[in-house]
Amino acid sequence: MFVWQRHPRQYVKPLKDWLRGSEKGISTIEVLLGIVILGLVSVCFLGSVGTGTQATVVTREQSIAESLVRSEAEYVKGCAYQYDASEYPVDPTLTLPAGWTVPTYVEPVHASDDGLQKVTITAEYQGETVLSIVIYKVAR
Repeated sequence: MFVWQRHPRQYVKPLKDWLRGSEKGISTIEVLLGIVILGLVSVCFLGSVGTGTQATVVTREQSIAESLVRSEAEYVKGCAYQYDASEYPVDPTLTLPAGWTVPTYVEPVHASDDGLQKVTITAEYQGETVLSIVIYKVAR
């Protein structure tokens, strides 16, 4: 008995055609999938840009606060000791940017002011504390 056999290439061609599908044009699903992927990438990118911008603003505020606090601390160290003082004045040569204040609070370390004070210097931006340091002032 004789059996007709197909050549192996005859099996491969229909399989290739089936895997390729129709190559006549781009389907709607493929277009929508591309738009969704592009949208996700855009959202991730814009989120990272927003986070970077916020980090820049915070870093800028912290560096301004540090500069103001250090300058005021040097000024307070150079001032004459004031017994029973509740605060020291702000350095008149210090240029404060808009929205910034640098209050100094003084309290004696012991019950009576015996020549040792704890001075808290705070940098505030729009009413919120950004940085605060404590120094000690001694009467000499």
